[in-house]
Amino acid sequence: MELKTLFSPKKIGNVQIKNRIVRSATFMFLAEKYGYVGERLFKMYEELARGGTGLIITGAAAMDPSAAGGPYQVCLYDDSHMAGHKKVVKLIHEYDDAKIAIQFNHLGRLGYHPKYPNYAPSPIPYKGTGITPKELTTEEVREFIKKFIDAGLIAYECGYDMVQLHAAHGYFLNSFISPYTNFRSDEFGGSNQGRTKILADIYDGIRDELGNQLPIIIKLQSQDFIPNGITEEEGIEIAKIISNAGFDGIEPSGGGRESIEFMKNTLPSKIIKKLEEENYFLPFAKKMKPFMRDCALILVGGIRNPITAEKILQEGDADFISLSRPLIYEPELPNRWIDGDLSPAKCISCNSCLEVMQEGPVYCVTKRNLEKRNI
Repeated sequence: MELKTLFSPKKIGNVQIKNRIVRSATFMFLAEKYGYVGERLFKMYEELARGGTGLIITGAAAMDPSAAGGPYQVCLYDDSHMAGHKKVVKLIHEYDDAKIAIQFNHLGRLGYHPKYPNYAPSPIPYKGTGITPKELTTEEVREFIKKFIDAGLIAYECGYDMVQLHAAHGYFLNSFISPYTNFRSDEFGGSNQGRTKILADIYDGIRDELGNQLPIIIKLQSQDFIPNGITEEEGIEIAKIISNAGFDGIEPSGGGRESIEFMKNTLPSKIIKKLEEENYFLPFAKKMKPFMRDCALILVGGIRNPITAEKILQEGDADFISLSRPLIYEPELPNRWIDGDLSPAKCISCNSCLEVMQEGPVYCVTKRNLEKRNI
């Protein structure tokens, strides 16, 4: 089968992506100390660009000192960080018109920063640690909105092709849109419209400064998979609000640390489906697509087979296919498919990469074990 659609160009906002393959944001713990971008990240992103990925989304970048999840998380909140980011962008753009977006995140109530409290819309303890986060005042919420906006402006100065907000997996922005964690009575709580206001305000703030020069996309929680959290029906309504707000693309995701803990699983998690349960966010995406209009739908979730990916795109159920774990194993995967080897990704969805994430830099355990045996 010819992969005509998978390797055809398409725009997100005003940015042309050379093919439909997106590298989903992946927190790799490869920054230098204090969040600076250095040689380890240069090497990794260069491998992805050389391997043929159309759009690379960076791992979560802290947009404020309180946002970082440790000393080796990428940061971009002041001028001191810009040199490394500019070099990454320049490297990516040298490879056959590859594009790069930066993802901004704050850990929120799931944080563990030694200097700052965990911030959240409401003081709901995180089950993993028992820590009760600091409830933000209305004015403090507005201050955080400005921090996200300012980070977007710095990203534009660095040359990034677009930005992505991380509003999934239980983190700061997700905690605002979820009824499980947001009990506010001000303008940032209540209905789905109120709970998503923080996202709309960040979007509007960047747009007010830059117009349409910088596309803004979002990783958006489809379901929390916990009692009293976002249901599928609410997820659809939230996605509709976000699409109507003007966002250039939505990457629907779901679950998070508390959903894993609630299910009493240990990693590797059953929340992250196995290979035989490929495309696990596709049913949700099919319900989203009819109202997406000019907002690109970026489908993530267990996609391994290029024939399946082509079919999803041809049938109009998604605009882009987003991969994470397969590109940890095979950064050259898109080029392999372009060259005619249409066998599925070598990633076996064992999720051991999630286990090593708890201790340090992320790598494919299966691939490393195979390499050791072949030495």
